Amino acid sequence: MNNRFKLLFAIFIMATHVISSSPQGRDEIRRPAVAGRFYPAASDTLETDVKSLLEKAGTGSSANVQAVIVPHAGYVFSGATAAKAFARIAPSANYKRVFLLGPSHQAAFDGASVNISAHRYATPLGEIEVDDETCDRLLQADGVFTCLPEAHLREHCLEVELPFLQTRLETMPPIVPIVIGTHRYGKLERIAEALRPYFTPDNLFVVSSDFSHYPPYEDACRIDKATAEAILSASPEKFLETLADNSRQPVHNLLTSACGQAPITVLLMLMQQTGNLKMEHLAYCNSGDSPYGGRDEVVGYHAFAVTREGKSNTSGQTFSLTEEEKALLLGIARKSIETALEGDDGLPYDSARLTGTLRMNCGAFVTLRTGGRLRGCIGSLTGRQPLYLTVMSMARAAAFEDPRFSPVTQDEMAGIHIDISVLSPLKRISSIDEFQLGKHGILIVKGPYRGTFLPQVAEETHWTKEEFLGHCARDKAGIGWNGWRDAELYVYEAEVFDECSDQ
Repeated sequence: MNNRFKLLFAIFIMATHVISSSPQGRDEIRRPAVAGRFYPAASDTLETDVKSLLEKAGTGSSANVQAVIVPHAGYVFSGATAAKAFARIAPSANYKRVFLLGPSHQAAFDGASVNISAHRYATPLGEIEVDDETCDRLLQADGVFTCLPEAHLREHCLEVELPFLQTRLETMPPIVPIVIGTHRYGKLERIAEALRPYFTPDNLFVVSSDFSHYPPYEDACRIDKATAEAILSASPEKFLETLADNSRQPVHNLLTSACGQAPITVLLMLMQQTGNLKMEHLAYCNSGDSPYGGRDEVVGYHAFAVTREGKSNTSGQTFSLTEEEKALLLGIARKSIETALEGDDGLPYDSARLTGTLRMNCGAFVTLRTGGRLRGCIGSLTGRQPLYLTVMSMARAAAFEDPRFSPVTQDEMAGIHIDISVLSPLKRISSIDEFQLGKHGILIVKGPYRGTFLPQVAEETHWTKEEFLGHCARDKAGIGWNGWRDAELYVYEAEVFDECSDQ
């Protein structure tokens, strides 16, 4: 009995220790790790320096900033560039909380660490509350989130952003500090999915990343430009492809072209399903531009801001394109084919003109005609990437990959006529009474077989509703004339425009 009592007493002491050190009992302050090295440790000097950087930034402020991408190097190297993004935020912006996302420099782990080990973060400018409740909810939302104290204790990538926020915002909201240690795409998707409910106008996302690490100055400028263009596409796939392309180039001493690859990817994933956001590039420099840095081995720094342009399109209804947006998409389609024919690897669009609508994930078909006859038509029913990228890839596919036709040649381009159909989300129907001929396109799915007709096919053929469905089932899906009767039916609408439209 005596030994059993001793064992129970030991277990009680251990349990008491665990409870006292658990998040529920935490009251720790996360102290500055890089004050005096990355930025001034004296509060008056730090405040003066940050205010000066923000005043010199000259960036028009907006109350609609949803996110920024900012560097995290010492202020003498990247402070002026970071200030460009923070100055984009209106001082009066009343955010509920700030999500801080950065890469792990101090710990290796395969997930995302939310810092629940501290109630407050301290800088020379004062203390900032941690949103304990939101941190705990993220930990409960998905096992990809954990709390690894060593990932935060000496990590600089989030800390260096705090003095800018404290100085810029009239009211400093609580923060949600997240350090990401994984590059696995599936896990980044899970992180984005858990953060999606918070990616709203009342929260600010600050993504911390430097760019090219240690190539010579001229190589850094070139590599960083390519990376910036990929980020402006707002496509995580394009971004990651560009990083892979950068790594394959014969650039001396290029360790990485974005140390914040993971948090940037998460931000781009969040943007994909929102639709009313615009990514802006605000500034670039590298350490070689500083009097304190050499040019043989440099680190690159970009500043971006993501702003909201209007109300979110979350209703699932077809949105409308402006005449300018239609003209821009038609230009992208034609230029995409022309650059492919010419072997030009330049981008067939001006990223500065891309609106939030054009960055929405939408399906689209591109149709080519010559002398009124079909010359190629390829499309994507579902929006897996931003609309302008869908149009770019579908235009090239219609020109060179439609199995019904030989590839388009340079000599044909002058006679090629292009039209584009931008598609609404798919809606499953249970009866053909829900299908409106001329208004709806149809998607027929039966096991591995599928086929579709765009809405305008009805006007071109003058078929009845049953003829429309029969031809689609037999000629497109390959399931026989009546195959549609026991298949899954989906309808969608299309906004159709062409190069003869009044733009």
